[in-house]
Amino acid sequence: MTIRDDLIQAVEAAIAGDWEGAHAIVQRHEGDVTACWLHACLHKLEPDESNSRYWYRRSTHSYEEYADGRTELVAIKAALTY
Repeated sequence: MTIRDDLIQAVEAAIAGDWEGAHAIVQRHEGDVTACWLHACLHKLEPDESNSRYWYRRSTHSYEEYADGRTELVAIKAALTY
């Protein structure tokens, strides 16, 4: 399984409400910028703003880019499935 496949699985888990499962997957890929974006979004949904902002700094996105975390999850999945 590729990182991309793993991250798609994590997004699907998050959409289904499995925050812990999604979080466990993204933690395995902390060096990947898309994983950092997803990690940031998960903490936004938690909500844990300071932790979320930390992960956004490691990605190419910002906390303010999406007002709604669920909409952001859809955007992350779209970016992974381009």
